[in-house]
Amino acid sequence: MPTSPPSPFVVPPGLTARRFSRRRLGASAAAATLALASLAACGNDTSALTGSNTDVSSYDQIIAAGPTADAATVDGNAWAKKIKDRGSLNTGGSDAGPLFSMKDPATGKLTGFDAGLAQLLSRYITGKEDGPLTLTITTVDTRETLIQNGTVDTVFATYSITPERAKKVAFAGPYYRSGDAVMVKADNTTINSVTDLDGKKVATQQGSTTAARIAKDAPGATVSLFPDDAQCLAALKTDRVDAYVIDQSILISNATTDKTLKVVGEPFSNDFYGIGVTRDDPQAKAFVNDWLEKIEADGSWAKLWKATVGTVVAGEAPAPPKIGSAEGS
Repeated sequence: MPTSPPSPFVVPPGLTARRFSRRRLGASAAAATLALASLAACGNDTSALTGSNTDVSSYDQIIAAGPTADAATVDGNAWAKKIKDRGSLNTGGSDAGPLFSMKDPATGKLTGFDAGLAQLLSRYITGKEDGPLTLTITTVDTRETLIQNGTVDTVFATYSITPERAKKVAFAGPYYRSGDAVMVKADNTTINSVTDLDGKKVATQQGSTTAARIAKDAPGATVSLFPDDAQCLAALKTDRVDAYVIDQSILISNATTDKTLKVVGEPFSNDFYGIGVTRDDPQAKAFVNDWLEKIEADGSWAKLWKATVGTVVAGEAPAPPKIGSAEGS
């Protein structure tokens, strides 16, 4: 394939461009920590959006029915034993991510796919039905530090596995796959995929790996960088840009709450999400991978998907990616 000239990048006034080495999920409610399966790989279409109402009672039953490790398994793993002795899993993530980790302001209850996985891991280790968590809110810039300094045992936060990050933390999994996609206004009929972005103005998040992908797949696009999801959405809704490109999971979540927007085409990249744990104790990664295998085999993973992501995306739960299949995992 011939080399194309790079797409021009425009940084809005007051912002500073950063190296495109990380996916920047801003601190806004819709983008703090979201993840969906690779809908392209599963054959799901974004027209299959049906609603987003997690049944809390059913959700609680899934967590309560999750597997528990026997005493010998936990006692033989120093990382897990420390968590069991503490009585709660210290995890990093979000409490403002629709579908994946959202806190009910009235009850303080945390639900969602990422939250549920963390609760299932806590149940597996502690044996407690509710899978108790101590949550620390993370951002793209704090995840590695919180793992390295021992503030959290795990990070469940749509954490893309990369070789660069794997030099700082260990990744169990991957447990999910997602990819970049395109959002436009609902009445837009001219942009139907990434190939239609040439000659268009496109928003993406500052510091995101997405910008480099747009340059490759739509070299004629003009890319504007914004610090978070909310500002990208504002640029799209006020016609400062023609499209917003970022992880499909973020875009679909936005579309479920704003019917003036739609997601078009299929993801044009693959991102694998892992569970961040310390590199200092190899037992941590091994333990979490063993647990992942168990919840995938016994149906807990699929049931949790149906109770959370599956309330928005029609169809059966997808097959999770093979553990260890991502570079850096």
